[in-house]
Amino acid sequence: MPHHQLIVVGGGLSGLRAAVEARAAGIDVAILSQVHPGRSHSGAAQGGINAALGNNPDGHDDTPEKHAFDTVKGSDYLADQDAAIQMTKDAPGVIFEMDHWGCPFSRYDDGRIAQRPFGGAGFPRTCYGADKTGHYLLHTLVERAYERQIKMYIEVFVTSLIVDEGRCRGVVAYDMIRGGFEAFTADAVVMATGGAGRIYGNSTNAIISTGGGAAMAYHAGVPMEDMEFIQFHPTGLLTTHILMSEACRGEGGYLVNGEGERFMARYAPKAMELAPRDITARSITTEINEGRGIGGADYVHLDLRHLGAERILERLPGIRDIAIHFEGVDPIEEPIPIKPVQHYTMGGIDCDVDGRTRMPGFYAAGECACVSVHGANRLGGNSLLETIVFGRRAGMAVIADLEGAPAGGGDASAAGHTAVAAIEARTAELAARGADGADPYAIRAEMISTTRDYFGVFREDAVMRTGLEVLRRLKERCGEIGLRHNGGVFNLDLVRTLELEGMVDLALCVAEGALARTESRGSHSRTDFPARDDEKWLVHTLAHHTPEGPRLEHAPVNLGTFEPQERKY
Repeated sequence: MPHHQLIVVGGGLSGLRAAVEARAAGIDVAILSQVHPGRSHSGAAQGGINAALGNNPDGHDDTPEKHAFDTVKGSDYLADQDAAIQMTKDAPGVIFEMDHWGCPFSRYDDGRIAQRPFGGAGFPRTCYGADKTGHYLLHTLVERAYERQIKMYIEVFVTSLIVDEGRCRGVVAYDMIRGGFEAFTADAVVMATGGAGRIYGNSTNAIISTGGGAAMAYHAGVPMEDMEFIQFHPTGLLTTHILMSEACRGEGGYLVNGEGERFMARYAPKAMELAPRDITARSITTEINEGRGIGGADYVHLDLRHLGAERILERLPGIRDIAIHFEGVDPIEEPIPIKPVQHYTMGGIDCDVDGRTRMPGFYAAGECACVSVHGANRLGGNSLLETIVFGRRAGMAVIADLEGAPAGGGDASAAGHTAVAAIEARTAELAARGADGADPYAIRAEMISTTRDYFGVFREDAVMRTGLEVLRRLKERCGEIGLRHNGGVFNLDLVRTLELEGMVDLALCVAEGALARTESRGSHSRTDFPARDDEKWLVHTLAHHTPEGPRLEHAPVNLGTFEPQERKY
């Protein structure tokens, strides 16, 4: 039974940064990941990472405090302000560190890191590497992890936490390469598994972004925070939902409807295409719903043609490649057909600015966590920043918490054996049903269409109640599913079957939270309650797991620096 002082679940930016930080302090660290870390979904982030460097000629007066204000305003005042201030204060140091570690940022002629404008920002503060920023940052940290000789267990699927007397003591994982389940015990566990986008049928997210890490924490008794807040990116490719980066608009791209209008003038006359994502997604959806899509269809155009071939090839080469290969459109010659698609999970595992949760020994960082710095709506460029800032801080917290603790932290092997036996019994039960059990793929298909159709950009009571009843029925059917394939090695049928119930449970957190919140705030836009209600709803939603479904409670938002006001752009 392998034991490490720290186990990090997930090999994306948050997990790598936590592991690198802890390893530098001499801690025995291991990363467990479904895929090689270089293939983590962090690499799909395109547009950039925010920091108040003031490098852009229009951004000389930028400060971390102004970055924090934009973040809090963008969050529709649901972000915890102390957390937002901490993130923006840490941001410049994070950029310089990644630069010194070799991240190939785009630069001005004088050598300074280039910065482009992004939605909801008062200054151009988004540092970037063409339109492949996440890819560059990810591989920089992969190299740093190898340089520090961090142990990596790759192609293992973590199924559950090992909890002993209320403390997290490790995880159980299915080894895809060798087959079978194994316990990995630890003195501390950092969960860094990314978002839950694949609970929606129209997501930009990778197929491994199922919310599995959050679901494990939820099932183990750690609450989910603010799961009703789901970000819809304004510009996903029409056919495949692949992301068309906000950098397209940051570089000057236009959004155009079927009547040839730059319609954002109706919704955000000052910011235009650089309004925050929730406002821009609602604006596009309104144009489509009112019949002003292209040819009356359900999409509008993202037009880059006026930028010219040279600028597109220099600043947006990846966007051009994706548009050509997945939509058959060359943006140098033609506008790109786009529509809003699910993109980001603002909610997640309830934790503080150092990744600590209410379960001793268990930490969370990145998109699977909710600090909360994004509140009801995340600004573009703040997600890559969050991953590295809070991955690093989680690593620092583990260092501090393990200092002086006895090596090994006691014997967790008995708890490990018990946890393995439990998942083996569950798998045997699924296998015994086989094809006679309920079809997990049919349940998944109905779940992702339900979230898409009933909990989208606009929400309304009667529609959501219908969707909630469907999800509750699917939750019941999860108890009847069968495992189709009994093979021990690379059994992806086993992986997809085991992760299903957690996905449905997270979808229920979204649904129950959305139905309960009788206001419109950020990404949560209700046609029956169109106004923001600070008197009643300036609170976080906490969802606690029960066999019947989520039990909701509410907690205050940390205010203090920025007085809530109406959002205008």
